Amino acid sequence: MSIDTTPSPKKRARMLLALTLLLVLAGAAYGVYYALVLSTRLETDNAYVGGNLVTLSSQVAGTVVAISADETQLVKAGAELVKLDPADAELALIQAAARLGSVVRQQRERYSNVGQFDAAIAERKVALASARQDLARRLPLAEGNTLSGEEIDHARHAVEAADAALDMARKQAGAAHAGVAGVDPARHPLVEAARADYMQAWLAARRNTIVAPVSGYVARRSVQLGARISQGTPLLTIVPLDQLWVDANFKESELRDIRVGQDANIEADIYGSKVVYHGKVTGLSAGTGSAFSLLPAQNASGNWIKVVQRLPVRISLDPRELAAHPLRVGLSTQVRIDIARQNGAALGAAAAPASAADVLAQPIAQARAATDAIVARNLAN
Repeated sequence: MSIDTTPSPKKRARMLLALTLLLVLAGAAYGVYYALVLSTRLETDNAYVGGNLVTLSSQVAGTVVAISADETQLVKAGAELVKLDPADAELALIQAAARLGSVVRQQRERYSNVGQFDAAIAERKVALASARQDLARRLPLAEGNTLSGEEIDHARHAVEAADAALDMARKQAGAAHAGVAGVDPARHPLVEAARADYMQAWLAARRNTIVAPVSGYVARRSVQLGARISQGTPLLTIVPLDQLWVDANFKESELRDIRVGQDANIEADIYGSKVVYHGKVTGLSAGTGSAFSLLPAQNASGNWIKVVQRLPVRISLDPRELAAHPLRVGLSTQVRIDIARQNGAALGAAAAPASAADVLAQPIAQARAATDAIVARNLAN
């Protein structure tokens, strides 16, 4: 005897109705969740930690005699990292001091010679007046045939020679005055040029010690003991791990709602979901990655294929969270931006003017004081 287990039509209708209501409720719940949560978020796993890579190079040429830091070590701003042999710089400084002193003495002599040229003018004037008086005394005697015409000619020639000598003395004095007019010996252009050479040598002698411009960790050290390096040679890189950010590469279709100042949550693959960093959008890149590549795509070349482009969005990180959970440049992250707030700017703000680091300040005042001392010493009687 078989038992009929087929549900009755009424029971089947109730089951279908319940299933339909369940699907409708699930769809409504998802719609509410999407409207309230998912529509206000943008997520990407195409995001990486970025940071400053400060390349340390030498301002002068020299031979490396000491290295005070190695890979992975922490260095503080102002710490001496590389030292060059100071012998060449010290010799150059001595030569520059000697040239400066020599130029100052030459100009001192030149200024003294101006007075000699003025005295020569006065002497030539006296000679000219004497020659004219001699000619004036001889002319009446020539009328009475007391003196010969030859002596009168000699007297006239003496006057002409004295006049020419006076003219030459005036031109020489003018040239001498033109070389020194309007400036004292200590500020003559030739002295100023020698001053600049000495100051440059003075600074070069103090640039043999290369210091860290920022605090950070040493990376990519290429300098070796005994190496002869030239000016501008990269020596090592310093990475300040307290100044990191995240570059999140969003698709171009997702950029419409991203604004500066929006909150972002970041998870780094190194820590996983256990650590969440909190940051803010600071700006969007001025171009896509392909536009800044070494060989950018040529849209009109005929072999270009359109693909969805990505634009880097820079996100700042909380320094306290970075100190608690350090990151490294280049690590992979996952970024979620809350785009509910739309009152921010679409473009980044103007950058504040950068100031030179105190550790890189050049002692120009000390160099100028040393130069003034040399000039004063060579001008003294």
